[in-house]
Amino acid sequence: MTAHVFDAALALNGAGETLTGHTHPAYANMVGPFGGMISAVLLNAVLQHPQRLGDPVSLTVHYAAPIADGGFGLVPRVMRTNRTTQHWLVELVQAGGVAAYATAVTATRRDTWSASDAVFPEVPPADRVAVAPPVPRAAWTASYEMRFIDGALTMEEGERADSLTRLWIRDQPPRPLDYASLSAICDAFFPRIFVRRPKWVPVGTVTLTTYFHADAAQLAAVGAAPVLGVARANRFEQGFFDQSAEIWSGDGKLLAASHQLVYFKE
Repeated sequence: MTAHVFDAALALNGAGETLTGHTHPAYANMVGPFGGMISAVLLNAVLQHPQRLGDPVSLTVHYAAPIADGGFGLVPRVMRTNRTTQHWLVELVQAGGVAAYATAVTATRRDTWSASDAVFPEVPPADRVAVAPPVPRAAWTASYEMRFIDGALTMEEGERADSLTRLWIRDQPPRPLDYASLSAICDAFFPRIFVRRPKWVPVGTVTLTTYFHADAAQLAAVGAAPVLGVARANRFEQGFFDQSAEIWSGDGKLLAASHQLVYFKE
C-alpha cells in the first residue's frame, strides 16, 4: 500500500535524539517548503519519541533561517517531565546550523469542567461550497482540498476592508486527522496581507504557536472529513503582522487555535 503523501513528507529516519528527514516537493512553497509541513515534522519528532508523555497541548515553532529543499537533521530533547506534563525542545539542523526549532508541551489529559467562549461560525456545509483550484506558485496548495466561503486568494486590485478567511479544508487525498496534520492545517492560510491588500510581496512566518484543544479520540472522530478554518490578522505595522486562526470540526468543536507573527517586505 502506497503511503499518503503527507506521511511520506512526515517520515523521519533514526531514533531518539538522532533523526533525519527530507523536504517533499508536494509541500513546496513559493520559497522553500510549506511552513505547516515543517511544523508537522518538528512535532512528529516528539510524537514518535519513546519517552513522550501524553499528547500535544501546545507547539511553538520558530523559523530561524530559510530552509532549503533537501535533507535535514532533527534533535528532539526532553527538557523536563512532570507528573502530567512534559516539555520539549526540537531543533531542525541544516547546513551546519539551526534553521528552525520548536518548543512543545505534551500532557496527559483528564476529565474536567469544560466550556467554550469561541462561537462556531454560521457557514454553509462543506458539500455546498465549491473546491478552489490550487495556487500555481505554491505547490503545497494542491495537497489540500480547500472550499472558500470568503477570503479566497484572488490577487485582484484594491484593498479589502478586512483579512478574514473562512474555508473548509482537508488533506488531498483525504486522510484521517491527527495531531501532525492538524498542526500543518493551522498554517494552511495564505499570509493575511495577500488577502487584505492583494499584492505579491516577500513574506515569511517568524514564529507560530498552536494550541491543541482536542484529544486523540476527538481527532479520530473527525476522521477524514473537512474541518472549518477561520483566519484573520490583528495589525500590520513596520514590516510585521500577526494572524490568528481557529480550526473547528464539522459538528462545532474547536479543535485547535493558533497565532503567528509574519515578516513582510515592501
